[in-house]
Amino acid sequence: MATETHQPIAAEATAEATFAAWLDRLAPALEAGDAAKTVELLANECWWRDLLALTWDLGTYRGRDAVTAMLGEHLAPGSFVNIRMVTEFGPRYQGGDNEIVEGFITFETPLGFGRGAVRLIRENGAWVAWTVMTELDDLRGHERAIGPHRSRGPRHNPAGNSGRNWRDEREEKVRYAGTDPDVVVIGAGQGGLSVAANLGLMGVDTLILEKSERVGDGWRKRYHSLVLHDPVWADALPYMPYPESWPVYCPKDKIADWFESYAAAMELNVWTSAELTASHYDESSQRWTLRVRTPDGERELHPREVILATGAAGEPNVPDVPGRELFTGISYHSSKHSSATSWAGKKAVVVGACNSGHDIAQDLYEAGADVTLVQRSSTHIISQEHGIPAIFGSNFVEGGPPTKYADLLASGTPWPLVLEMAKEGVKDTAKKDAELLAALDAVGFKRNDGPDGTGLMGYALAYGGGYYIDVGCSRLIADGKVKLAQGSGLARFTPDGIALEDGRHLEADLVVLATGYRNMRETARRLFGDEVADRLPLVLGVGEDGELGGLYRRTGHPAFWYMGGPLAWVRIYAKHLALQITAKHAGLRLSRGVTQ
Repeated sequence: MATETHQPIAAEATAEATFAAWLDRLAPALEAGDAAKTVELLANECWWRDLLALTWDLGTYRGRDAVTAMLGEHLAPGSFVNIRMVTEFGPRYQGGDNEIVEGFITFETPLGFGRGAVRLIRENGAWVAWTVMTELDDLRGHERAIGPHRSRGPRHNPAGNSGRNWRDEREEKVRYAGTDPDVVVIGAGQGGLSVAANLGLMGVDTLILEKSERVGDGWRKRYHSLVLHDPVWADALPYMPYPESWPVYCPKDKIADWFESYAAAMELNVWTSAELTASHYDESSQRWTLRVRTPDGERELHPREVILATGAAGEPNVPDVPGRELFTGISYHSSKHSSATSWAGKKAVVVGACNSGHDIAQDLYEAGADVTLVQRSSTHIISQEHGIPAIFGSNFVEGGPPTKYADLLASGTPWPLVLEMAKEGVKDTAKKDAELLAALDAVGFKRNDGPDGTGLMGYALAYGGGYYIDVGCSRLIADGKVKLAQGSGLARFTPDGIALEDGRHLEADLVVLATGYRNMRETARRLFGDEVADRLPLVLGVGEDGELGGLYRRTGHPAFWYMGGPLAWVRIYAKHLALQITAKHAGLRLSRGVTQ
């Protein structure tokens, strides 16, 4: 409950005046390190998410008691200074009936410079904070080389007159002849590129190892018809926005080429066709020994840190199905599917009914194959038309906030709150998709509303899959154009197809196992062995601290980090991972005397 010291603000007051009046009370309390007065300015059911600014961790705190305990442990006089309201964008009313005021702040900490996002609500006639997010944006003395901190270029290098131009220096740098990078990133997908870009801008020498021939092949080599499901406003890489002509839903080859150009433009050090063959971490020297197979021969590297950025989905989950060696057709995991054109006129069975299964089934049908989709358990279904706007809301849309503010609003919504809010979105989307969903029900397709009614977000945060965003395959199933075999798992292969557990037999020339992926920790186990993997948490799942398992923070191994997730996640959180590594390498003293 708000205290009696809060004065209600007139309803006709502007959002800026409302926010400024609240901040005028908050700033002195924070700067004085007064936890009690700070908490008085929060709602009873408040949320505070801190991303390295105060706790030097990623953490979510729900309710006044939890926030009081966090502030009591970490807040001290001078923890926050020079707190200012942002007026470049916001404050603004949100919610239709002016019941929420959103605003942004900047501040300084003993370590650097921060930003925050706040949502105010009325409680007992007074404006109080419902959600607060505070994040460290830059380390003092290690500011990212952007804006006023950008390089002046090689002609202004004090050690110039070497006779080498920019390209000469770049080629020498990427060779790492006789030198070692500080950080090695495994994987040049969106996660690897984003964290390497941030580390490079912070002055941390970083090398990416990519086993494919080109940057972007992780997308380029996927099935022919693949198009991103996330909209353009959410899926840019950091520091390099798309042209305004970029399509809303980007084809996979276009995004692959963009990744390649991004690596070049951001001057990222990448070895392609480079495969990690052996690794060892020496606790005494605090260095890795990595053996890498490259086109120019085997190399040995000794970085201080390793970041696994091969994707949060992890290893392909290929079930051990009896009789596969007897099958006279072709079978493979969905990750190996490229083009469907050679299957025209043939019988194809796709086992698995989530995104990849549906997309590949549609791809095969459109190429002229006779397709059956095997659905073993229920699936959450949303249409792209109605589901995507419900998930991304008013922040990642045409005419929405600039990306840097949309990102602050996104990271300022703690994951548990995201899940709570998703339940209403699931209900609303189901109403809009009612005709399509009823047509699926009529043919026996089994649906669900996601874990505890949280839909796609519940599945994405827990498993990275388990849903389908319909871009056409649901209608094909409802119309019988893609056949449905529902309710039974794969029992065994036969010479001419597959037998299901309920006794049905499906003839097939091709069987695609769209059976998902194992946890990213299993990728770590394959590449780095049990000694490393057994120290690591599982990736994904919202923990008791309100944060995602494993990603973007310390893992339990002193020099091993996970990086992964959709484009929007990695754009936001790659900076936070990079800040932790930069602080560690600089030997900075963190909150309450803790050294990274």
